[in-house]
Amino acid sequence: MKKIFYSLTAAALLSSSAMADIARVEVGVGAWEQEPKGTLSYTDGGANGSYVSSEKEQTETYVWALIKHPIPVLPNLRLEYVSLEDSGSASGRFKDFDIGAATTTLSYDMKQYDIIPYYNILDNTAWLTLDLGLDIKIIDASYTAAPSGAFSGYSDDVTFAIPLLYARARAEIPATDIGLEADIKYITTGDSNVYDIRAKIDYTLDFIPLIQPAVEVGYRMQKIDIDESGVDAIADIEFRGFYAGAMLRF
Repeated sequence: MKKIFYSLTAAALLSSSAMADIARVEVGVGAWEQEPKGTLSYTDGGANGSYVSSEKEQTETYVWALIKHPIPVLPNLRLEYVSLEDSGSASGRFKDFDIGAATTTLSYDMKQYDIIPYYNILDNTAWLTLDLGLDIKIIDASYTAAPSGAFSGYSDDVTFAIPLLYARARAEIPATDIGLEADIKYITTGDSNVYDIRAKIDYTLDFIPLIQPAVEVGYRMQKIDIDESGVDAIADIEFRGFYAGAMLRF
């Protein structure tokens, strides 16, 4: 995690110093108190497996960086990282492993890397900012089913990408250093939906001229709802909870 944060910070600093036309660079790090819940079922012929979350809260670190420039034809860039973890009870037969009649613990970790090119539609116009773009959410997922009875256990990992529409709105409260902000990443197809929504309030310490520190507090919800005909797995997984962090604005 430290390497990821240092890499994003170094990239932002190098971009700021090497490109004279960059208008703003921001980096942030914080903690998200996640409350997971959800189910997963797998059906393929005679194979039937199910998973139910144990819904245990835990806290995970998030990191982000934003690079904005004044060249209208080129998109700006936002980078994000967070890890989502959960565990629960699983039983039955899945595509690559068969738990049998027993019930075991299945745990998974979804590391998410968001690459977001976006355009600045409003740039603090009458204290309002509006960004529209595309999020390429790269998910590096790993999971482990613990041994139980005759089942010897199983673990695997998979990496895939999900494209989502991205929108961000921000309002600066006049005569204060307080900002209100919300963003959404969303895609829907058929009966399936994937979204990642945040709303926050932040406070900037603007008495420092070159590097302005800030703090943020917000609430985040992420849902993966997959229910498609012809797809063996049906997923209804959700993570939500409050988060808090610190930022640096250059």
